[in-house]
Amino acid sequence: MSTNRKEGDEVPVKEFIVKQDNDLFAYLFSLGFKRARVKQLLKYRAVSVNGKPIERHDHQLHPGDRLVLSFEKRAVPDSAPKFGIQIVYEDEAVIVIDKPSGLLTIGTEKERTKTAYFQLNEFLRGRKPEKKERIFIVHRLDRETSGLIVFAKTETAKRRLQENWNDVDKRYLAVVEGVPKAKEGTISGYLGETGTLRVYEARGPEKAKYSVTKYKVLKSSRENSLLEVELGTGRKHQIRVHFSGLGHPVAGDKKYGAVSDPLKRLALHAHKLSFPHPLTKRLMAFESKPPHAFDVIINRMKST
Repeated sequence: MSTNRKEGDEVPVKEFIVKQDNDLFAYLFSLGFKRARVKQLLKYRAVSVNGKPIERHDHQLHPGDRLVLSFEKRAVPDSAPKFGIQIVYEDEAVIVIDKPSGLLTIGTEKERTKTAYFQLNEFLRGRKPEKKERIFIVHRLDRETSGLIVFAKTETAKRRLQENWNDVDKRYLAVVEGVPKAKEGTISGYLGETGTLRVYEARGPEKAKYSVTKYKVLKSSRENSLLEVELGTGRKHQIRVHFSGLGHPVAGDKKYGAVSDPLKRLALHAHKLSFPHPLTKRLMAFESKPPHAFDVIINRMKST
C-alpha cells in the first residue's frame, strides 16, 4: 500500500501487512501519521496486530504481521489488563486470554497481584463497577508457559466447562532438545509430586495420577525439534516431565533436565484451545501465534 497517504484520507478501517522488522511507532510514522496521532490511536485501542489490540508505541512488528487501524473512537477503561495480557474473546459467560510467559495464572503465598487472575478481575471491576463482574478459574498454565487460557465469568459456566473438560482440545507448541526417534507417539504413565513440588514419573497409581500426552514432530534440526503436543489429561508439569522422561526435555526447562535455553524462557506455548460453549454448546476454537522468540529457532529447522 502507498505510504504517501494523508490523515484526512482516513476510512473506518485500514489493513496493512508488515514487510520487515520495525517498531510500531516507526511503522505508523512511515505511513504518514504524526506523533500526536499515533498516541491518539493507541489511546483509543484503534491499532491491532494479528487480531490483538496494541497500546505500546514500541511494540515490535515482524514480517507477515497483519496490522489493522480502526478510526472509530472507542471508550477505553482507565484500568486494563497489565503485564502483557491480551483478551482474545469475551462474552457473558467466558473470557479467553493470551498469557505471556513469566506471569502466574493464579496467586501464591509470595505473589498475589502479578497474576492473570488478579489483573483480569481488576480490569472487569474498573470497566463496569456497577456490574460487579468477576472471573472463575477453570484451568491454568505454568508461569513460564505462554498462550491461551479460558476463564469463566459465572459459577455456572465454570461448572459446565469443568464437567465437560474431556471435550476440551488443548494443544501446545514445544521446542525440545534433540529429535525424538518416533515422529509421532503417545506418552502415558503415572505422575506423582514430591513435598518440594517437583513432579516425577511414578511406577504405579499410589499417590500418583495417570497421564497421557500425544505428540507430533513438525520440524527439527540437529539440536532441537518443534512438536505439537495434545493433552489427553491435564496434570501439573505433564508435558515437561513426559518429554524429560523421553530424553528430550523442553528447551529452557532446567528444572527437568534441559541443558540449553535458546529462547531465554521455557519453550512451551499453548497455541490452540477449543471447547463447547458452556451456555450455547457451540464449539469455540482459538489459536495463538507463538511469540517471536520461537520464530528465531523454528526458522532454523526443516519440516519432517
